[in-house]
Amino acid sequence: MIRTRRMAAIGLGALALTGCGVFPGQGPAPVLVRPAAFTALGVTAAYLNGDVISGSRARAGKMRAAGIRPLGAGEAPAYMYRAEQELRQQTAGIGIDVIHLADGVLIRVPASMTFDPGSAAIKPQIDATLTEVARTVKSFNRTYVDVLAHTDTSGTPSGNLALSQKRAAAAAVFLGRRGVAKARIASRGLGESAPLYAVESSEVEKAANRRLEIRLVPYRG
Repeated sequence: MIRTRRMAAIGLGALALTGCGVFPGQGPAPVLVRPAAFTALGVTAAYLNGDVISGSRARAGKMRAAGIRPLGAGEAPAYMYRAEQELRQQTAGIGIDVIHLADGVLIRVPASMTFDPGSAAIKPQIDATLTEVARTVKSFNRTYVDVLAHTDTSGTPSGNLALSQKRAAAAAVFLGRRGVAKARIASRGLGESAPLYAVESSEVEKAANRRLEIRLVPYRG
């Protein structure tokens, strides 16, 4: 029994440390606290840690054409840390999560704050908040910007995919209209294929699966 409890404690400790990183001269990134039922897909999914949408080679060409200077190998960690901290300060206490990734930063916005059910029109109530987020995304312009939208499992998979694609595109247009260079932006709807909760056993879990995400990835040329 004692051994079992020790193993459980070790497992919980490992879960609490998931998503942490250390930046030169800055100390550890904040620990991301997640509900016990939250699946590892939330921070370790391939769609968050793989290549950017459409591939970095194709996207880098657009960045160069737009005159955006790539980050040097030694510049990226501190640059992304500053972006993360500014975004955390902007969004503290309003229900938007800023999450440290292995190679980037993720801004996660509940869909309930951004869209009405079945709609891809961004709510006027979130305009000011997203405009502030866009200002920071614009200022840290040496990054790729991936806009991702997700749904829960209500409805059909094809309908959910189509809705998420429209929502991701709408958010990408929103960023572009607020000064984020279009050469930096790509969007993708993932429908119900990348849930935070693999089994939706409550409305809270369904609501968590419905989300908009803005992923910033360092542009290294």
